[in-house]
Amino acid sequence: MKGIFHLAWKYVLFHKLKSLILIACIVLTAILPIAIKLMVWQFNQKIVARAESTPAVIGAKGSDLDLTLSTLYFKTGSVDTIPYAEVAKARQDNLALAIPIHSMFTALNHPLVGTSLEYFDFRGLSPKSGVLFTTIGDCVLGSKVAAALGVGPGDQIISDRDNVLDLAGQSPLKLTVAGVLNESRTPDDWVVFVDLKTAWVIQGLGHGHQDLTKEKSDSPILISRDDGKIVANKGVASYIEITPENIDSFHFHGNMDDFPITSIIAVAGDVKNETILQGRYDSGSAKVQFARPAVVVRELMSMVFRVNQFFNANAILIAISTALLLVLVVLLSLRLRKREMETMFKLGCSRGTIAMLQVGEMGIIFGVALILLSLAVWGIWLISGDVVESLLVNSQ
Repeated sequence: MKGIFHLAWKYVLFHKLKSLILIACIVLTAILPIAIKLMVWQFNQKIVARAESTPAVIGAKGSDLDLTLSTLYFKTGSVDTIPYAEVAKARQDNLALAIPIHSMFTALNHPLVGTSLEYFDFRGLSPKSGVLFTTIGDCVLGSKVAAALGVGPGDQIISDRDNVLDLAGQSPLKLTVAGVLNESRTPDDWVVFVDLKTAWVIQGLGHGHQDLTKEKSDSPILISRDDGKIVANKGVASYIEITPENIDSFHFHGNMDDFPITSIIAVAGDVKNETILQGRYDSGSAKVQFARPAVVVRELMSMVFRVNQFFNANAILIAISTALLLVLVVLLSLRLRKREMETMFKLGCSRGTIAMLQVGEMGIIFGVALILLSLAVWGIWLISGDVVESLLVNSQ
């Protein structure tokens, strides 16, 4: 047996191109359906776990799926806004803990989410370095964002302009990194978190101005100064950075209850409170809806699994065609090696030994293909979780 394996190994090494082609056919045929299955499994695990950890969400009337994905994965522009007053409504009668979510902007191409400090307790997030935001202009980075940008506490990043073609619009805001969160292996790792007021400043609902009382009388931005009344021209600039020196000048126009948020995470104390809260929105509101992410995601995954059945059928057909190709290659190889086999038979090899030699050659090829396939599957497994999370969060 050892001699047969030695001859088979030498034959495989001698015919390198043929052997490599056969190995590639086996690996490539198997790797795609396995990779798809791993990705679908990871997708199912990640999205179901995220949904089940979020009891309920409240947002503008529309698609339950859009509202759920916007809240869980911070998709910008996917849902309409609701007024901040809905937070107080959700908290009414102590039915639920209501956590506002404002996900309308990005910072250096990462989701920029305005929320309250309750969000970090709810998700079990804590700073690895630095602290959580304490004032407007501060931000807290998810671990993946901090690693990708190479920044930490004390550094600064800039929010992205909402419309790059609108050069006269709201200026980007320079944010100071207050802290970096511990890795949670959830979508929160890919997010820049800020206070709601900071998000509203970025939106243009609040701003600060230069202290005109400190301007000299010959300043070009002053039109007149009379009896304490100061008139300035359009040269007065809105700040794009909030500092201890100018923070007192920042103010908001309008009633904050009317300011927009994209959704609310509602965490009721028990099933009874959650049912009462749902009834409040199902029966009394024409503009706001209540959704259970776990239910919405299960419906989505049932559709994904139905679509996946077509990929499974396609994988089976490809596997069958590859197997037939391998059989054809072996049969053609046997014809080409007919004289070689006859010589071996005349030298004293039995037909059984010659058959074992053929089996050994294919066994070596399948063995090498299996090793390479296992390494590839292991590599895909290692990165599939992060890839799925990145795609879910960053596919804006």
